[in-house]
Amino acid sequence: MSRKFKRTWRAVLAGAAVALLAGSVVATPVHASDKKNEAYNRIMKSDKMVWGVKGDTKLMGLMNIKTGKLEGFDVDMAKQITKRVNPKAKVELTQITSGTRIPMLLNGNIDAIIATMSITPDREKVVDFSKPYFNAGQAILVKKGSGIKDIYDLNKPGARILAVAGSTSAVVVKKFAPKAKVVALSDYATALTALKAGQGDALTTDNGILYGMAAGSKSLEVVGGPFTKEPYGVAMDENNPKLVKAVNKAIDDIKSDGTYAKLAKKWFAGVKGMDWKELAK
Repeated sequence: MSRKFKRTWRAVLAGAAVALLAGSVVATPVHASDKKNEAYNRIMKSDKMVWGVKGDTKLMGLMNIKTGKLEGFDVDMAKQITKRVNPKAKVELTQITSGTRIPMLLNGNIDAIIATMSITPDREKVVDFSKPYFNAGQAILVKKGSGIKDIYDLNKPGARILAVAGSTSAVVVKKFAPKAKVVALSDYATALTALKAGQGDALTTDNGILYGMAAGSKSLEVVGGPFTKEPYGVAMDENNPKLVKAVNKAIDDIKSDGTYAKLAKKWFAGVKGMDWKELAK
């Protein structure tokens, strides 16, 4: 695939995503950068690294309404990676959703994405990924006492599976439960509310996100275990090999110096069904 074709495809995909999210609002045209290492050079020159992170995924990226700050495993990883890419750089966090993260990256609004983003072949056509930093897998969240034991119990007419628009989960789940109806909602908070209200039989996404939803709940549980392997990666605009290299080295250092294990324990120790020691290996 030629670079010119890839640039055109990236622009079309990003523009379409923005248009879908904006509804009747006219979206700003998306232009992929042709400048090599532009994002890396900007980070080094400005001493600032702008990250796209989630604000609605407990444990990974959540807006704390008491402090007004974003917090979670992804947020802490962003801070640790930034320190290693440019020790002088300040971290700036921008709240994104599954549907807005790639358009914002390609528009230059953010330098990198760390937002429970699975590495997939389709996404690799439009962005560059770091090596995996979190081993996730798709699972389902249900109400306790639902009788649903795994994804295959939902493969029947009339079953409704809730997911988030723009996520891989909404697409992948159809392969495992093709007879069910998949309802794609705007964000995880909306999907969780819909599940609690009985508007769906199950909610599907990565297990790391679902465990956060189930944490502390007396009425919800993750069942069946993961039925896919969907490792998370840091997404960056293409044509930035220096930034990809720097982020990969940062991830290696974070794991080798014990920082990763500390973060895994901080966010996942005590979460039912999560083995933070296994995650930290």
